[in-house]
Amino acid sequence: MIGDIIRKVQVSEKGTLLAEKNQYALEVAPGANKSEIRKAVEAMFGVHVLAVNTQNYAGKKRMLRNRRVVQAPSWKRAIVTLKAGERIEAV
Repeated sequence: MIGDIIRKVQVSEKGTLLAEKNQYALEVAPGANKSEIRKAVEAMFGVHVLAVNTQNYAGKKRMLRNRRVVQAPSWKRAIVTLKAGERIEAV
């Protein structure tokens, strides 16, 4: 499913700098591969994807006040390069 692959468009300082180069940062499902991400972006936003680069992030461990250790969930980011003149509107 398309909605299961793309979780959100990351609006951040890095994402804003990438948008100037026609690239967008998306948080995606950890099990999604590059071809699935490409199809989902093209279907959801109606754009043409030239390249997809992915990055996996391990969840960080932190200690609570009662000395219990918890771990944040792991996640995956995709940097998607679009055809010149096309945009993704971050909502």
